[in-house]
Amino acid sequence: MQGQGDTGQNLLFLTDDQLRKGIEAMFFAYRGFTADPDRILATRGYGRAHHRAIHFIHRSPGTTVNNLMSILGVTKQSLNRVLRTLIADGLVLSKVGTRDKRERHLTLTDDGAALERALSDAQRDRMRAAYRAAGPAAVAGFRQVLEAMMDEDLRRHFAALAERGV
Repeated sequence: MQGQGDTGQNLLFLTDDQLRKGIEAMFFAYRGFTADPDRILATRGYGRAHHRAIHFIHRSPGTTVNNLMSILGVTKQSLNRVLRTLIADGLVLSKVGTRDKRERHLTLTDDGAALERALSDAQRDRMRAAYRAAGPAAVAGFRQVLEAMMDEDLRRHFAALAERGV
């Protein structure tokens, strides 16, 4: 199907140039997607690691440190640096597990939930505008592409969160 450009008509035979454009679009889209939250986080001296932790603690209240490490794909040392700050600043509570005293269960405080809401609202606004501009078929296709790019273990985490509907 020659001559159809980047319209998606012949997706099985994408050229290197079409793939490069897609990769670059992902880079620039990610910059836009993170720009508003980055500004909010910067006012507190936080970075994207703090944002990811807050997001997933919100999505799974009571999650364990080990589960959060698995979702984020980070070491205990790097996660503990982030959590210490969030706990000290009164945004996250850490409670010892009732069944296993070695576990720490994480929840957001009211202030943590307010920050999560501000960060998520900014991203939802951007995503909602993009989805409206692209239309329902593009939204469904975009989600399929994103899920296909995920490693299997991350796809399982994603599916589990989607099932919870939190």
